[in-house]
Amino acid sequence: MKDYRIETKCVQGGYTPGNGEPRQVPIIQSTTFKYATSEDMGKLFDLEASGYFYSRLQNPTCDTVAAKICELEGGSAAMLLSSGQAANFFAVFNIATAGDHVVASSCIYGGTYNLFAVTMKKMGIDFTFVDPDASTEEIEAAFRPNTKALFGETIANPALTVLDIERFADIAHRHGVPLIVDNTFATPVNCRPFEFGADIVTHSTTKYMDGHGSAVGGCIVDSGKFDWMAHKEKFPGLCTPDDSYHGITYAEKFGQGGAYITKATAQLMRDFGCTQSPQSAYLLNLGLESLHVRMERHCLNAKKVAEFLESSDKISWVNYPGLESSKYYPLTEKYMPSGTCGVVSFGIKGGRAAAERFMKELKIAAIETHVADARSCCLHPANATHRQMSESELIAAGVPSDLVRFSCGIENYNDLIADIAQALEKV
Repeated sequence: MKDYRIETKCVQGGYTPGNGEPRQVPIIQSTTFKYATSEDMGKLFDLEASGYFYSRLQNPTCDTVAAKICELEGGSAAMLLSSGQAANFFAVFNIATAGDHVVASSCIYGGTYNLFAVTMKKMGIDFTFVDPDASTEEIEAAFRPNTKALFGETIANPALTVLDIERFADIAHRHGVPLIVDNTFATPVNCRPFEFGADIVTHSTTKYMDGHGSAVGGCIVDSGKFDWMAHKEKFPGLCTPDDSYHGITYAEKFGQGGAYITKATAQLMRDFGCTQSPQSAYLLNLGLESLHVRMERHCLNAKKVAEFLESSDKISWVNYPGLESSKYYPLTEKYMPSGTCGVVSFGIKGGRAAAERFMKELKIAAIETHVADARSCCLHPANATHRQMSESELIAAGVPSDLVRFSCGIENYNDLIADIAQALEKV
């Protein structure tokens, strides 16, 4: 599928049935797999042969769908996980352990911020958060000798800041570490971070990729371009023998394009078991088949809604990177010329209380701890996803307490605008 366009890959990628085989991706709903001899199974446990022995590590349905996402992103290898949180955890923990350090954008999803700043800090990994709009010199000042990665979001949730991927990749590579980018909001339909120097991409597939609120999931894709052995002193987990697999050195045995995902699967998935179910992977694939069609409508609706909000005297500010008035518009033109995402954030005059009243009056958009769905929904992050953050942390994350996150579905934009207008009249 390499030479096909993204729309064709959404529909056809990852799976090519043979003669008489199912046209739809089969659901292999089995925990275990049969082998003729103990020796055959032993080769799998020694990573000497490819195959399946237990669905906690790998499953044919999950691998097929991961292969499609890998094709969409233009990567070398990919894996599905149980959630986007699991994907971001694995992506970092695969190369950073106790005593290590990671630099991350401060404008990231609240759950990811808590994962990094609280939970992974308890595991001995220190994080420094930087303003993604800070100067290159300020960002580089956050690096330490034990820094193992730079992390950011293509379009931040819910701040909607746009990452200057090329600049961040250059910074990361000057310090001998990979750039990890969460590409959930843009999706590979609108942005392919590998083309601008990113090394690892993650997704909460629960969002646009699934698109229907059907199944929680995550994905990690490796570009296959980061040379681990060139920086082997920084990445001993990939570049020195793994005693739990008879001394295999992943970067040597599986090469630049396979080492990272093989280690994450054989080691982290083995021990943490953040497994995507075959049924959920099947549902995800159904969503992927229409991703390119839905993203076009999401982006159209969001732009129309954002333009309406800009014209309303009840709105104090509007943030949508697809607006020409946005300070991120030049970056979207560079990285996402076909569209950004379907999410608009804005503030209502009257602050937190006005925001809560507004959402209560909406008829079409539901209040949900969800985003990027075929159905419109909204959230007040300061009361929900970012509730654990202090006022200063909210401001640093680009999430002021009056912010409303409105996720435009694929309904008719005239109906969405009319619903927003009637709700604003009641504030």
